[in-house]
Amino acid sequence: MFLAVHDVSKSYGAISVLNDISFIINDGDRVGIVGSNGVGKSTLLKILVGQEEVDAGTFSFAPSIEVGYLPQTPPDFYGHTIQDLILESVGNLRQLEERMRQIETSLSTASEERTAALLEEYGHVSTRFQDRGGYELDYKIDTVLQGLRISYLPRTQAVETLSGGEKARIGLATLLLRSPDLLLLDEPTNHLDFASMEWLETYLSHYSGAIIMVSHDRQFLNRAVNQIFEIDEYNHHLKRYEGNYDAYTQTKAAERTKWEEDYERQQDEVKELRKRIRETARQVGHTYRAPRDNDKYARYFFAQRVDSTVSRNVRAAEEQLKRIEADPIPRPPELIRVSSYFRTEPMQSRVVLSATDLTKCWGERCILSGVHVTVPPDARIVLIGPNGTGKTTLLKILVGLETPDKGEVQAATGARIGYLPQEPTDLDLAKTVLETYRYGHIGYEADFVAKLIGYGLFRLEDMTKRVGQLSVGQRRKLEIACLMAQGPNVLLLDEPTNYISLDVLEAFETAILAFPGPVIAISHDRWFIQRFGGKVGNLSMASSLTGAKSNAARIQATPPLTTENCGLTTPATTPDSNCPNIGPPMTNIALTALIRPRNSSGVVS
Repeated sequence: MFLAVHDVSKSYGAISVLNDISFIINDGDRVGIVGSNGVGKSTLLKILVGQEEVDAGTFSFAPSIEVGYLPQTPPDFYGHTIQDLILESVGNLRQLEERMRQIETSLSTASEERTAALLEEYGHVSTRFQDRGGYELDYKIDTVLQGLRISYLPRTQAVETLSGGEKARIGLATLLLRSPDLLLLDEPTNHLDFASMEWLETYLSHYSGAIIMVSHDRQFLNRAVNQIFEIDEYNHHLKRYEGNYDAYTQTKAAERTKWEEDYERQQDEVKELRKRIRETARQVGHTYRAPRDNDKYARYFFAQRVDSTVSRNVRAAEEQLKRIEADPIPRPPELIRVSSYFRTEPMQSRVVLSATDLTKCWGERCILSGVHVTVPPDARIVLIGPNGTGKTTLLKILVGLETPDKGEVQAATGARIGYLPQEPTDLDLAKTVLETYRYGHIGYEADFVAKLIGYGLFRLEDMTKRVGQLSVGQRRKLEIACLMAQGPNVLLLDEPTNYISLDVLEAFETAILAFPGPVIAISHDRWFIQRFGGKVGNLSMASSLTGAKSNAARIQATPPLTTENCGLTTPATTPDSNCPNIGPPMTNIALTALIRPRNSSGVVS
């Protein structure tokens, strides 16, 4: 046993987050934690590493167990270079190696009794050193850095100068190099491209130890875990499910169906009992012929008999009703449905958004060069490519948040662009949820409350919460609500599945699929890309993407990690995930042909 958690509870003021959480983690366990945003998934990991205190309950680790933690938001690592972090991460292995050398030296002069003890210790230390990859340390360092696509970074570079995604991958790399017995990972795939995710899945499948991870990546949960822990948003309990994400969803669907059937059956029973209580006296009274007026004895006997029967039947029904009402089956909560809340009319312009000869450089490095973009009114485009190839920069230029060094962007008259950034960082932490949602809009407060609750993203008690009190996932939900309130007819989405809990995620995907206007999305979420079904724009390619293969074929056809055939290639032969993280600037991206047809109802087919 690596870890035992017993009846742990955690609240923030009057808000309960975790309630009597109990579980055990053994060697070889691969656990994915799921649940709605704000239910305490990240809080649970923070409790286990001592960053949060419990209100009640206990947890304990087995002796000598080393725990490694990857937070959802990476620290800045001020004052450290990449090499500093690498050396620090393998320090435990260096200590084990040093102890092995000390024992070897001591053996030459040790007594017979002392020799036996030293040999026993040497066996333990060398086994631990071997299990953690100590004998292949240099190879392991290179493998991890290459697998996470950060080997191109100079090891002398200061970590604080890196992008958020690079910091996250450096943090993950140094954690994997430490090889702790128990890995705690909070959204480990948020900043990984396809090749990195596949590499991480393979790496974790051979990992010696146990893993607990919080993740919204359904494909990753399918391939990397053998158990699912669900934290319920209503009772805040933890429930364990065997198997991967697919097995979990199948079991949950069966549980939901049974719950709904049992609830309806009990409601019918309650209605029947109440009806029986009301009508029993009349029904019983009609069963018997009333006595004649001159038959006084019969009248008395009949009345007594009726009273007894009525009383017995009513009492039995009332007792049965009380038993049900004392422990009723709760009504199943409404499922989140946001698919109908992008209310907008499709645009009639032949070109909704266009850009000509876009160029953007950071210092001496140009990530966009001579880019041409044409977006028709029925475009469905997903942009992929290694980190650092200009995907986010391109969206920011199209929406007006970045200025290109060269080129121009034009939007059709009447275009209302809705933009969802990659990170929920632009919200005013002092404002409440309701104040943030209604900012810039005119209307009655009650109408805004009703609309926001109607999305299914927040409850009434959430309206007065400060944004600073929300989890990262809850802030993401607030951004989605604000996006819907804008009434956009063009959507630019940067990693739209990041940070969103799985229940909200699937509803939001449905809303995107039903959106009548053009959608351009950046994503590394393989499940989302498969469902989105649009055309793929690969920003690591320097040639035209016209006629690019569909996303399904591209992902399935991804060859092993290699640096061959990168640069000026055709999309059919070299997917982006196989090229190094630095490549040629994007040029001549002809998005005109990257369109998915719709059916007569306006829904993407």
